[in-house]
Amino acid sequence: MTDASLLRRPLSVPVVSSVLAALLVSVGLTGLLPPPAAVALAGVGGCAPVVGRLLRLAAVDGRDRRSRLCRRAAALLVAAVTVAALTVAVPPLVPAGWRVGVAVAGLGAATATFAAGLLLLPGHSRSTPRARLRRGVDVLGLGTALLFAGWVLVPSGPVPPVVRVVTVLGATGLAGLLVSALADRRRRPGAARCRVGAATVLLGLAGLVALEAYRAPAVTLLTLVPVLVGGALLTAAGMTRVAAGDPPGPAGPPPAWPRVTAPAAVASVAAAGHLAVVGGFSATAVLLGLAVIPPLVGRELISAADDRRWAGRLAAREAYFRTLVSGGRDLILVLDDRLRVHWLSAAGERWFGLRRSEVCGLALADLLHPDDAPGVLTRLAAPPQDDGPPLLVARMRAGDGAWREIESTVSDQRDVPEVAAVVLHVRDVGDRRRLERELRRVAAADPLTGLANRQELLRVLGERAGPPGALLVVDVHGCPPAQDAAGPGVDGDALTVTTARRLRDVVGPRDLVSRLSGTEFAVVTDAASVPAYALGERLLAALTEPWPVPTGMARLRVAVGLAELTGGDPQDVLRQADLARRRAVQLGRNRVEWYDACLEEQLVRRMDLERELPGAAARGELDLVYQPVLALVDRRPAGIEALLRWRSPVLGTVLPAELLPVAEDLGLLGELGRWVLDRACRQLADWSYGGRELWLAVNLTLAELLAPDLVPRVATVLAGHGVPAERLVLEIAEPGLGADLSMVVARLAGLRAMGVRTALDSFRAEHASLTRLRRLPIDLLKVQPQPVGPDEGTRPLIDVVVGLGERLGVTVVMAELESEPDVDRATRAGCRYGQGFALARPATAERVEAYFAEFPSAFR
Repeated sequence: MTDASLLRRPLSVPVVSSVLAALLVSVGLTGLLPPPAAVALAGVGGCAPVVGRLLRLAAVDGRDRRSRLCRRAAALLVAAVTVAALTVAVPPLVPAGWRVGVAVAGLGAATATFAAGLLLLPGHSRSTPRARLRRGVDVLGLGTALLFAGWVLVPSGPVPPVVRVVTVLGATGLAGLLVSALADRRRRPGAARCRVGAATVLLGLAGLVALEAYRAPAVTLLTLVPVLVGGALLTAAGMTRVAAGDPPGPAGPPPAWPRVTAPAAVASVAAAGHLAVVGGFSATAVLLGLAVIPPLVGRELISAADDRRWAGRLAAREAYFRTLVSGGRDLILVLDDRLRVHWLSAAGERWFGLRRSEVCGLALADLLHPDDAPGVLTRLAAPPQDDGPPLLVARMRAGDGAWREIESTVSDQRDVPEVAAVVLHVRDVGDRRRLERELRRVAAADPLTGLANRQELLRVLGERAGPPGALLVVDVHGCPPAQDAAGPGVDGDALTVTTARRLRDVVGPRDLVSRLSGTEFAVVTDAASVPAYALGERLLAALTEPWPVPTGMARLRVAVGLAELTGGDPQDVLRQADLARRRAVQLGRNRVEWYDACLEEQLVRRMDLERELPGAAARGELDLVYQPVLALVDRRPAGIEALLRWRSPVLGTVLPAELLPVAEDLGLLGELGRWVLDRACRQLADWSYGGRELWLAVNLTLAELLAPDLVPRVATVLAGHGVPAERLVLEIAEPGLGADLSMVVARLAGLRAMGVRTALDSFRAEHASLTRLRRLPIDLLKVQPQPVGPDEGTRPLIDVVVGLGERLGVTVVMAELESEPDVDRATRAGCRYGQGFALARPATAERVEAYFAEFPSAFR
């Protein structure tokens, strides 16, 4: 059975007991039933539900010590209530001479069982000697007063001895029970109810003894029924609460029952009643009245000693806390209901310069900064929150008139009668706040330039809630760590500081300039997209101005990426601007690029290529396809061009136009070139075993051509595969020759000297190209289709190129022939060889092998 069920079940017991007792008393008063019989039935009937309830409590199972004590106490209380009910019920059944004896025996038995049951109630605590002395004096005082009252209020005439004995013993027991109940009414309310109930039942039995001794009319016995039943109900209610754990009563001030005034009042009322009815006092009565005085005086002396002791403790505690308060740096302000300063601690004058005589009586708002006072007063007026006392941050006026930055914790004690005030604990946090601001400034700034750093930039972007703006990421090539590009003798830090100054000079006053890394800066502007692009152009112009250095003038190369601010994730906006910046770098710098989705796709593709390309040759992902070069007269193969393909399992097939720029940026051109040359020469050797006299063309980039080890490497590969040098043709694209023509001529001459033939690819019929053609030591000239137009008006131009080639001893190959008309025009112009989809498509080595099988022999 749970504690909650124990507290809920007995709700019907008082109703049943009270209704049954009231009904039987009414029957006795009306004469429908003899009063003695009505008293007997009312006592037994009113106590029967109580006995049943106590029996259920005595049967509750429990193995701990408290449960065992509760069962034993409930059993004894069952016996006590049963004895009390039988004491009321038996006298009408016995002769008149025995009734007093029966009542006395029942009173004694009930007293003994009640005492035993109350002593077994759990929850007793060991009292100090001083507490036991106070309780003993209280019992003595109240018992003496009750004894005096019982002595003088008995009817006049001879008093039966048994009444005197019951009066003396009953007063003492009743006083003890009441004093104990009042002392424990908050700590052990269930036990206190049990004591009050027992005292009430015993008081009713004592009244029964007195009425039987004086042979009072039978109807007067009906007055005892409410006392007996009420006491039994209180006993059951208290025992129920004890069995449920005896939860303490509500918190509050300690009980202050009138320990002195109650005995005095009882004695005074009894004396006044005696004087009014009888008149004089007997000597015994006078002695009993005087006996009331010593316990009262003793209780007063004990109270005075307690007061002195508590006063000493309070004084020591007050001195202790005064020492703590006066020695601290925190200012304590006590405010009244109108939030006026009632008291302030010594720290007010010591640390804040506030004199108590000048501050007390002032409103709190008069001490606070005008901008902070409304918010503080609103917080103080708000209802208390569950998350603890509020923390008020404000500026407070000090004694010298300066404003101090403060934090205050609030303790609202207006509901506490002893305080009835609002207590503020104020601390000066000015130094801490200044240090925090300085730390934030240092943490948010670049130490070299003083610009905002990346974290501050992201914070500003994340807190932006105003109109849309733009973010510009500026990449400066020439600052450290790439300062070598600016030339020797350049102070990298000075160059970075100058770059930051130029950025600040160009941007607006509300724009934020930050340094992302050693060579990257960023600008956040409120301008719209078009003005932001114009700002990027101005930044570009300012940063590309020459920078004077000891050895001359340093020039920076700048790339600017622009992305619009749409209120999204700051990291995403920064990524978009950085993608635009990377595009500007790829396009040669000194330009402003705008972010769009297509650009992101291209850059993502570029990043995928850069990630997957390293190690592609080792993983076997590179492949060669071969496109035959045919003689235009008889359409028979004369040569083959090897074309590189990257078969990436992630990106698919990647062509050289997309592959080679990435390889150049990653420094992989040499590795790819060596692989292509080795694989092409191996395949050429395989085809040569079949008796085919074909030449094989391999494309070179300018970087590969100018590599110092090109000539010996080519010789090594040719010798390793047993391929004659004249069967290999190395092609260089004419647009990639650049300005260093002399180095190109020297390297081509070195290749021709060892027997390797050379070719110029993508030749354009322009004046510069024709002039350059005279200097280049080449064997083949591959002309792109641009000189060949759809009409016959372009034929003289083709004739000029072919004729010039014949005069220079250069074989002309017309490339990219996509249709039969293109082939016819090239043939009429006198070209010997052609290459293109109209003649043969690029294919794998196996398919080219099958294609060669259609011809009995190959032409050189």
